[in-house]
Amino acid sequence: MKQLFRGGLLAGAVIAALGICSTATAGGRSDLVLAGLKAGRAHQAGELLVKFRDGSTTADQAAVRQGLGASKVDTVRPGNGRVGGMSLLKLPAGTSVAAAVHALSKDPAVEYAEPNWVYQHRATSNDTYVTNGSLWGMYGDASTPANQYGSQAAEAWSRGHTDCGNVVVGVIDEGIYFNHEDLTANIWINPYDPVDGRDNDGNGYVDDVRGWDFDGNSNNINSGGANDDHGTHVAGTIAGVGGNGKGVAGVCWSGVKLISGKFLGRNGGTTANAIKAIDYFTDLKTRHGLNLVATNNSWGGGGFSQALQDSIERANQAGILFIAAAGNSAYDNDTQDSYPSNYPNANIIAVASTTNTGALSSFSQWGATTVDIGAPGSGIFSTVPKSSKGKLVSAYASYNGTSMATPHVTGAAALYKSSHPGATAADVKAAILGAAVPTPSLQGKVLTNGRLDASGF
Repeated sequence: MKQLFRGGLLAGAVIAALGICSTATAGGRSDLVLAGLKAGRAHQAGELLVKFRDGSTTADQAAVRQGLGASKVDTVRPGNGRVGGMSLLKLPAGTSVAAAVHALSKDPAVEYAEPNWVYQHRATSNDTYVTNGSLWGMYGDASTPANQYGSQAAEAWSRGHTDCGNVVVGVIDEGIYFNHEDLTANIWINPYDPVDGRDNDGNGYVDDVRGWDFDGNSNNINSGGANDDHGTHVAGTIAGVGGNGKGVAGVCWSGVKLISGKFLGRNGGTTANAIKAIDYFTDLKTRHGLNLVATNNSWGGGGFSQALQDSIERANQAGILFIAAAGNSAYDNDTQDSYPSNYPNANIIAVASTTNTGALSSFSQWGATTVDIGAPGSGIFSTVPKSSKGKLVSAYASYNGTSMATPHVTGAAALYKSSHPGATAADVKAAILGAAVPTPSLQGKVLTNGRLDASGF
């Protein structure tokens, strides 16, 4: 089919003939992509991610665009003449994404093409009042107040392990209200790119002082203001400042540094921006040698994406864990895929949600082979921004979701890494899964049959 895309010859006729392609004939990756489209998974209308094959020329790539009648919106990953890059294309009106995916599956210049899927966070709002035991997710058997179904992080604290040293964690989510009274001390400040209007470290992001907003293409990680409550809530569970007489304490009280990779905006986030965020952290670690143990990924949705899976694998090769929410739709991930937690990459830890009675949360997804462990996710109290008299102020709220379970595990990864500095990503994952406490509600529901226990970390 290559010749059909040279200079656009016959391309319109071919695409029109394909129509809404609901069954794939190319097999493999395109089957999974087209299945997601057929299932109605949310994606950006008229947008297509195209990964060009290694060795494809600029003329080949231009011919693909011309054949589709598409325009280039963004470069998601640059190519260099030897390695094929990835582009985000805008299709002409009347061209279906499914038809374009099917057609390009036969083009020798294209490794794969897929929709720009849309993702959402994995949380729902709940009671915002503080009550006794509101931090149950941190408690343990010997904690005050006691809760045997918490993460047991308080047991580690009682032995003096509250400082996570120089461990760094990426939060791929909404932004973070970095001025929050319980977070500001644990927010990373980029020493490689001071605020001076220049890209000092050459990573393509000017003055990425606390991370980057990939949704808004800005260095302001709180550009969404009070709309960044989800990302801020996640951050507080990982690294809320402890021992300061205010609010909450995260699994890691101090020393740990959070970097924001904001890609979720008011309308969710896209595959293209998720890839940029993941690669941003991979580049930070490989370029500067940051002690970056994990990224927290409390989001999901969309269909299969080879491009997203490849970016997770690049993080894996860099030794970064990808800790992901299992999802909030109460189904078995072994029988129905849920991305990104269902990707098979070795660095993924997929997390289900449990309640303060040890039950699997009513909303939580599960999977005996695809979900790894349970962690506290119902009624979790943490940091949020609040708008008061036109200004943002520090506040706290209780949320439910596998979004809330995931940062307990991410915080545990940072806690373990701080006391085992030589541990690889695989070592950290093995320690977390190996320490899981057998839990009746999780028997046959998650790989470990149990829930998070950070007491020995």
